[in-house]
Amino acid sequence: MKKLILASKSPRRRELLSALGWPFEVRVVEGIDEGHPAGFTPEDTVSYIAREKADAYQPADDEVIITADTIVVVDDDILGKPVDAADACRMLHRLSGRTHQVMTAVCLKTNTAQRQFTVVTDVTFKVLTDEEINYYVENYRPFDKAGAYGIQEWIGYIGVTGINGSYFNVVGLPVQRIYTELNQLLQTSFPS
Repeated sequence: MKKLILASKSPRRRELLSALGWPFEVRVVEGIDEGHPAGFTPEDTVSYIAREKADAYQPADDEVIITADTIVVVDDDILGKPVDAADACRMLHRLSGRTHQVMTAVCLKTNTAQRQFTVVTDVTFKVLTDEEINYYVENYRPFDKAGAYGIQEWIGYIGVTGINGSYFNVVGLPVQRIYTELNQLLQTSFPS
């Protein structure tokens, strides 16, 4: 079995991958540019960034590098991580009472092969009040989350009225698809 390397600082991604029962280590290359060429669709953008992250790693013979990038999309606009509380509130107002998409692109890279895929999940929010938005931003400070929210936090409990697709994708890592793709890439069965 190859050694899995999760190339992410995200505690949510670490938690999700560890729940699958596979041994892995975290290895993060600092300073990877997460910019993208102008004119890309949201799906092309998230795929490009995940691939750029993978390109920063040179796996050893016995390693598989896992990189990922997650974005929130509403009206074909990408909502990244908010820069401050006002930006977080602005994003949540845009999501309020609507359905948006969460896209996570993942790259699996060995020293001889690379696999990439994108998982899309539709998420619907109820109409959020100003008080609910302000409470969430002040108490949960979602500045490290695409779209300014974590579905597994208070705002998800009270605000999400529907989901179509992978819940774990919205948390930040589509683990079911990763499981399937790793089995195919390595032609083995996990966990072993």
